[in-house]
Amino acid sequence: MGSFFRTCDAFQVEKIHLTGYTSHPPRIEISKTAIGAEKSVPWEHHKSPLEVAETLKSEGWKLIALEIRRNATPLSEFSPSGDVCLIVGHELEGIPEELLNLCDATVMIPMLGKKESLNVAVAAGIALHHLKNCQ
Repeated sequence: MGSFFRTCDAFQVEKIHLTGYTSHPPRIEISKTAIGAEKSVPWEHHKSPLEVAETLKSEGWKLIALEIRRNATPLSEFSPSGDVCLIVGHELEGIPEELLNLCDATVMIPMLGKKESLNVAVAAGIALHHLKNCQ
């Protein structure tokens, strides 16, 4: 999570919404790798990811899922409009189906190697870089 906070800081993410049992500050292991980013990037912790997503969507945010799926748009072909909330899921289980159903789009990072996925913080970094360059 510390790496995730630093990545969000690098791309000036407005706010991080952590949900469920996701580790969150103040935890020493987050602070060690975040190197203060957990203090510079606003964040909130919520029990239900679905409730947060519904609220953000009602406020006009476009919900974009970063998930490997057959019908996902390759990230390089995706150009968002408006305010975007990037949703990343559990490293092993991904994004729950009911949350995917709320999303306005699903994007994926094509995997060229033998592995099927990336670490969540790395994948988020790649996606955030692309989204920032689309603005």
